[in-house]
Amino acid sequence: MPPHAAGMTSALRTEARLPAAADLDRKSAAEIVELINREDQTVALAVQRVLPEVARAVERIVAALENGGRLFYVGAGTSGRLGVLDAAECPPTYGVPPELIQGLVAGGKGAVFRAREGAEDKESMGARDLARRRLTTRDVVCAVSSSGRTPYALGALRKARELGAGTLAVYCNPGAPLGQYADISIVPETGPEVVAGSTRMKAGTAQKMVLNMLSTATLVRLGRVSGNAMSHMRVSCGKLRYRAERIVMEQHGVSQAEATRRLELAGWDLARALGDAGGGR
Repeated sequence: MPPHAAGMTSALRTEARLPAAADLDRKSAAEIVELINREDQTVALAVQRVLPEVARAVERIVAALENGGRLFYVGAGTSGRLGVLDAAECPPTYGVPPELIQGLVAGGKGAVFRAREGAEDKESMGARDLARRRLTTRDVVCAVSSSGRTPYALGALRKARELGAGTLAVYCNPGAPLGQYADISIVPETGPEVVAGSTRMKAGTAQKMVLNMLSTATLVRLGRVSGNAMSHMRVSCGKLRYRAERIVMEQHGVSQAEATRRLELAGWDLARALGDAGGGR
C-alpha cells in the first residue's frame, strides 16, 4: 500500500459497513432493490450540498476553454470510466471537437470494457498518461476518485499542479489526499454502500451527477445551447434528424417541410440552419 494510503482504509466512509444492509444476503429481491433505492435517494442531497464548489469549477473550466485550453478527466475503475463516458458524449451533443474534453482511465482504452484493477496503483502512470497529452498551463485536469486516494489520480493531479494547469478533484471522502493538489475540491459525502466498498453504486452515481453538471453547464455557458435546445448537435442518424427538424421548427416557427429544407441547404449543420436564432458563440 502506498505511503499516503497507509492507515486510511478504516477511516474511509465509502469502505464502511452500512448497518441497514448487514443482513443483505438474507433479503428477498424486493427488499434488496428497495434498500438500494432508499440509499440512492440520499445521493442527490449529497450533491446538492456541494453545488457551490461545482459552480466554481464550471467557471474555472469555462475560463480555461475560452482561453484555448482543454478539460481532462482522470481516474481509475468506475471513476475513470465515468470520465471517459462524459467526455465521449460532448462532441455529438454539443458539436465540440473530441480534443476539447478528454477522459483518461488507468489501464488505457481496454480498461473501459474490462476491469484492470492493478493499473491504478502507480502514481507514475497517471503522470505519464497526462504528460503524453502535452498538458499546458491553459488546461484543466479533473481527477475523479471515490476514495480520494487512488494513486493513478493522485499522480496525474500532482503532475498537473507541477505544470501549472488548473486542478479539480471529485471524491467522496472528506480530508482525502487528492484535495491537497486541487484548486477546487468537490466532495459529495455519500457514505457507506449497500454492498460495502462497492463504490460503483452511490459514490459512482454522485460522480456521474457532478460530471454531468460540469460538462453541461460549461458548454451551455460557452454558447453550445440555444434556449435549452442542442443548437450545435451533430446530426448523424435518423433520430437526430428528427430532433434537428423539431429544433428548427420551434426556433423559427416553421413547418417540418420548411425545417427539413433549411437543414438540407445547410448540409444538415444545425447551427447554420438556425442562423441568428441559435448560432451560439
